[in-house]
Amino acid sequence: MSILPIPRGVYPSVDRISPEKLARRGIRLVLADLDNTLAPYKEAPTPGAAAWARELEARGVQLFLLSNSRKPNRARQMAQQLGVPYQGRSGKPRRGGYLQAMARMGCTPEQTAMVGDQIFTDVLGACRAGVVPLLVEPIRLAGNPGRYLRYAVETPFRLLGKRRPFV
Repeated sequence: MSILPIPRGVYPSVDRISPEKLARRGIRLVLADLDNTLAPYKEAPTPGAAAWARELEARGVQLFLLSNSRKPNRARQMAQQLGVPYQGRSGKPRRGGYLQAMARMGCTPEQTAMVGDQIFTDVLGACRAGVVPLLVEPIRLAGNPGRYLRYAVETPFRLLGKRRPFV
């Protein structure tokens, strides 16, 4: 288990992560961040994310929303739209939320991947929990100047992650 927040690949969007290759690598559970990973902030999941969720299911891989959102309705509504289980207030990057989600789904860290858009929450938490950390480019940065700063600080980790793809 690494505590260095270096992802196993950086992908343009979730739908560029192959469900077939995930399944071949033994992944049975994909934990996914919601905002800026599956959906823009305050919006519905992208059509690509919805199609990706269906393709994961067809390959025997369960999608699970793992959100830090303090607004319980948002995660619940998005999970219902995608037809997947969810957990809000997960406390990423702490390990507890990851471990709780895996226990609910009956999967081990070796069978689990985490997909998110942030190094210091999604990827760091995945590394701490022993699951495969996959990083996607954020759907949209506009609206919050702090996001630009955060993503700038993450640049070295993103560059290292691009050198070590998982799928």
